[in-house]
Amino acid sequence: METEVTHDDPIEIVPLGGVGEFGMNMTVVRYRGSIVVIDAGLMFPRADLLGVDIVIPNMTYLIERKEEVRAIVLTHGHEDHIGALPHLLSEVDAPVYGTALTIGFARGRLEEHGLLESADLNTVRPRDTLEIERFRLEFLHVTHSIPDSIGLAITTPHGTIIHSGDFKFDQSPPDLRTSDYARFTDHGEKGVLALLSDSTNSENPGYTPSEDSLRKPLEQVFHTSRRKIFITCFASSIHRIQIVVDLAREFGRKVVPVGRSLRENIAIAREIGYLRDDAGVLIEAAEASHLAEDQIVLLTTGSQGEPMSALTRLALGKHRDFEIEPGDSVIISARTIPGNETRISHLVNHFCRHGARVYDERHWSVHVSGHASQEELKLMLNMTRPRFFIPVHGEYRQLYSHMLLARDLGMPPERILLVESGDIIQLTPESAEVTGKAPAGRRYIDESRTAEVGEMVVKDRQQISEDGIVLAVVPINKSTGQVSGPPELVSRGHVLEAGGNLLMEEARQVVLKSLEECSAEERGDALILTEILRADLKRFFRKQAGTRPVIVPLILEI
Repeated sequence: METEVTHDDPIEIVPLGGVGEFGMNMTVVRYRGSIVVIDAGLMFPRADLLGVDIVIPNMTYLIERKEEVRAIVLTHGHEDHIGALPHLLSEVDAPVYGTALTIGFARGRLEEHGLLESADLNTVRPRDTLEIERFRLEFLHVTHSIPDSIGLAITTPHGTIIHSGDFKFDQSPPDLRTSDYARFTDHGEKGVLALLSDSTNSENPGYTPSEDSLRKPLEQVFHTSRRKIFITCFASSIHRIQIVVDLAREFGRKVVPVGRSLRENIAIAREIGYLRDDAGVLIEAAEASHLAEDQIVLLTTGSQGEPMSALTRLALGKHRDFEIEPGDSVIISARTIPGNETRISHLVNHFCRHGARVYDERHWSVHVSGHASQEELKLMLNMTRPRFFIPVHGEYRQLYSHMLLARDLGMPPERILLVESGDIIQLTPESAEVTGKAPAGRRYIDESRTAEVGEMVVKDRQQISEDGIVLAVVPINKSTGQVSGPPELVSRGHVLEAGGNLLMEEARQVVLKSLEECSAEERGDALILTEILRADLKRFFRKQAGTRPVIVPLILEI
């Protein structure tokens, strides 16, 4: 740790994702040419991002400074905190630190991308400390909806920065490991320069219920169900999976995990001791064929209605091993991520058509959040007593609500920074201010091709889905530049109503007129002719039909 401190070298904090939005959590802490990255998360795409599998942050800021990156710290194993790690490590060579379960999950993601052998993965435990050039890192245990979650204390010559990670103050977690109140308070006593704290539930009054509070409502479903029970949750919700396994044992049932990510995560959690199955409750799908209907619990992925998930295939009667039948129970034990409401509603309708009874968070207490509500957020602020406060992890309204809580506790407004992804925060013992903007935004990934989808491609797909596509096929004699035959126009998803044929004939006349007005030189240059026809057809459809189809001129050089 350096002893000479000047305010000419402020700490730089740059959230590259997860601030002003849900998902893509990634924060950079930089001081005197050394960088620590906190989390590398992804976001699952909205329905209108056609052909996009995942969304990750723009990492240009890090790539441009990759020689400065000294460590990547993962606070826990949820995809919105570790899912972009393979993409980060393909650009930046740095050691990765996390707790045992988090590193176990990260190992699986890296293996899928062929990066496991080259990755430098390091397991840490709560209260471990790590000296990395100009930083001292301390890992602080917090309770969340997944075991082995941590916050982070980063000590610098200017002071200590606390990053809460995702947390709630669960007083009776399933593994009986409560948050490390003592270390948070001790740092507060010594002096915290800045607190970056989870804002997800800042609009919710009171306290977030314990994960263990799910046991009783789930037990009621087990007690009343006379046939198969289907339960869906996030594949990384190990605490919840443990509750399901325990209840299945008590009620004489077996649990069949369905879905690759779920099976892999269960295997990792069992291997390192975070999931117990002493009675052999967990079985493979093939072993369930001889069981009675009232002895089966299917644990599935797909809680957000993902089209190719196990839950969706079950709802549509397309699963190869199991089917939903009258009298079955379906438990959706996960929060609805904003934007997925319609897909989940359609799933519920399909289950009801099959005669199943559906239990979801809107009408039944079958899900609890892993994030702190208002009273817990106040407790974090009171324990750490930061000089400056930066709300993170949430949409702008959650950040704003968190800011109001801090003001209610007496924190001066000038010491609270409301920022968004890409803002560059400069921090000294006396000041905290936004001084610039780093390259920020989203990268769209098509995992089937392990390739990035450009923003213009996504926009074109959205435009095609709204206004369709028109292809103009024009044969041109390459040597003379003369039109070799009548142009053909093909419309898909654009005009199907009465009068559509007339409109397309008028569009064909526009093409003929454009060709007549072009010089032989323009007709002989396929690139120039393509742009002329595209512009003329765009103008025609906008004026005559009020539509904006994607125009694709195809010049056939003969």
